[in-house]
Amino acid sequence: MPKGKHAVRNIRLIDNRPKIHHGQNEFSIRFIKDKFCDKNKNFAAGSKKEKFNMEGLLNELKFDDKGLIPVVVQDHVTGKVLMVAYMNREALSKTLETGMTHYWSRSRQKLWLKGETSGHCQYVKSVRTDCDADTLLLLVEQKDCACHTGHKSCFYRKLDEEGIMEDKSYETSAFSNEADNSLILQEIYDTILDRVAHPREGSYTNYLFEKGIDKMLKKVGEEAAEVIIAAKNNSKDEIKYEIADLLYHILVVMAERGLTPDDVYNELKERR
Repeated sequence: MPKGKHAVRNIRLIDNRPKIHHGQNEFSIRFIKDKFCDKNKNFAAGSKKEKFNMEGLLNELKFDDKGLIPVVVQDHVTGKVLMVAYMNREALSKTLETGMTHYWSRSRQKLWLKGETSGHCQYVKSVRTDCDADTLLLLVEQKDCACHTGHKSCFYRKLDEEGIMEDKSYETSAFSNEADNSLILQEIYDTILDRVAHPREGSYTNYLFEKGIDKMLKKVGEEAAEVIIAAKNNSKDEIKYEIADLLYHILVVMAERGLTPDDVYNELKERR
């Protein structure tokens, strides 16, 4: 066993596959195809086989007189603001097509991929626009630091009567996993999706996906039996260890079948 929502328009990329949301309602890929794509095609982000009418989507947004739109970037787990940047139409198109953030540098007057030199990439989980369609909000999975200074967030300084001062408490409180242990399930789920999108040699997660759903379900059954045995043995350490294994394998099955932790949380809310 291994160890260890004002109705906004929202395009969410999960495992580099876009989905559209309107307010609380999720629309299937059919909605995107009917509105923005040539019909009778199989949609795939960035695929040459699909003539995705990106122009139709971009025309719904309001770019300024320089062809730019401001972008607020948040950590998708903590909700904390990481940075603010700008996109032009090409940058947004590449972001939607690849699932990785591309921006327009106003100082260098060029397109740039976040993390192209530092490795501090941003994997897009969703893209939202405000009520006026003139500002974007990106929820991302940030690899390492978002700021070029080495800080998690570009907003590591605060204003007070003494001027602009560094606020070290912001970084520790905003991005500490200890602040909310429930976030770990989402982090593990996102790691599973990342392994699917970017396979790694020797990855147990990739092994499960290579073997398929039958292997995954077999492991869920085995781990559930291990939880039962641990509970009968009345060993708290053994119980928590086996439950952790079971939860991981359940998350793998959820990812394989296209469910998210939020889907389960919402179901539980309905049962209260």
